[in-house]
Amino acid sequence: MSQSQKINTRPEHPILSLLGVLIGGFVGMFSETSLNIALPSIMKAFNIETGTAQWLVTGYMLVIAIVLPLSSLLTKHFSTRGLVRFGLLDFIVGSAISALAMNFPMLLAGRMIQGIATGLILPLMFSIAMRIFPPDKLGAALGMAALVIMFAPAIGPTISGIILGALSWRYIFWSFIVFLLIGLVIMEKNLTNVFEVTKPKIDWLAIALSTISFGLIVFGISFLSKNIAMALIALVVGIIFLVIYIRQQLHAKTPTLDFSVLKTPEFLTGSVLVMLNFGITLSAMYLLPMYLQNGLGIAVALTGVVMLPGGVINAVVSFGAGRAYDKIGAKMMSRLGFLISIVGSAMFLFSNSNSSLGYIIVAHIILMIGVPLAMSPSQTYGLNSLDAYQSADGSAIINTFQQVIGAVATGIATILLSTGQANYFANGGHSAKLAFTNGAHYGFMFTLILAVFGFILAFRVHNKSKETVDVKETEEATSKDKEAVTE
Repeated sequence: MSQSQKINTRPEHPILSLLGVLIGGFVGMFSETSLNIALPSIMKAFNIETGTAQWLVTGYMLVIAIVLPLSSLLTKHFSTRGLVRFGLLDFIVGSAISALAMNFPMLLAGRMIQGIATGLILPLMFSIAMRIFPPDKLGAALGMAALVIMFAPAIGPTISGIILGALSWRYIFWSFIVFLLIGLVIMEKNLTNVFEVTKPKIDWLAIALSTISFGLIVFGISFLSKNIAMALIALVVGIIFLVIYIRQQLHAKTPTLDFSVLKTPEFLTGSVLVMLNFGITLSAMYLLPMYLQNGLGIAVALTGVVMLPGGVINAVVSFGAGRAYDKIGAKMMSRLGFLISIVGSAMFLFSNSNSSLGYIIVAHIILMIGVPLAMSPSQTYGLNSLDAYQSADGSAIINTFQQVIGAVATGIATILLSTGQANYFANGGHSAKLAFTNGAHYGFMFTLILAVFGFILAFRVHNKSKETVDVKETEEATSKDKEAVTE
């Protein structure tokens, strides 16, 4: 084994080792919501319709959904450092193309290149953390990763609103590059290789099935509000291919993505809770900026300021939740988190065009307490039930379906928003603000339903002591790591 591929799962400073990946993951998730506020400006700049502009969101998530399932396979073919380096550089290139775009196709191309990077970095962020932190520190480590997943989409509209208030939408992409360069420098100095490069035989059929299934599902979901016939055809075909893909992987000798981890009850429960939580976040963060502007008549720059307190609270709770898991476990935290999310969602549901900014800020803060409070414990609970060598597959599965659920949540919220507006006008209404408020209420009802389902499912979570981790698997992993270092 070459010097560059030596395995070290116990770096001297694990936080620094993970930091560059965390920054890359933050930018990837931040970019999922940061363009929501900028879409009207981009539409005006390139003279395009809403449906066309929406491809900046849809195309990005489409590429992520295609790349994510391949991440576990890639860790077996390329060094950890090489993968992370490629992901960060790829995102920088995509951001530069987008910032310099002379037309919409060029902007979309840059955006989809960014999706490749996010699809690589997100699962690596969790699987690297699983390898380099000891079991008693794992909650805090995955809490930092959950902070990225939850805080970045929450703060996206705030930072974008401030940038748009002072500069143009192009500077949103330039801001990505600044963070990514910092992450690249930190990664080069501190990240170690944590996965053994075994180069198993590539199953090209599995890759084709994965690409077709997840690509069609995200495409279909994104088109539900535009062309329902095309969307349903894509969804049905995508689901059929997904079933074929999962069955093929379950019977493969060396699966590209090991779906057998779903047979572990704790992992399955934790994964579904994470997906519901992500659905709550993306649906609310999609609806709220538009509701503030179109329902309450708030300026773009002020929209970002209104959402700032909730974003800050989200960061604080995300970090604290990981540490709390190490002490009290996931049972009470997941239940309490979803219960608080129910309260926050209900408050949005009962708001109206005359609601004060104070009321909206409080509702947002409450939701931003509940979501991360459940997120980190649920994710850690699920991944901690797997052994060290299953963690990469588990992380890839969670992140893949998380993106699919994100697309589902955004798509359903869009349909409900349009339905609520249409119903208002059909009943004789004439105010555009009241119509949008009614549509937003339909969307927030969906957010509330997700929170209720999460609260009910959280009663399947039970605390497990750290001693229940498979000691044999841990010892085998340590032994293999030592052998790799010796080589």
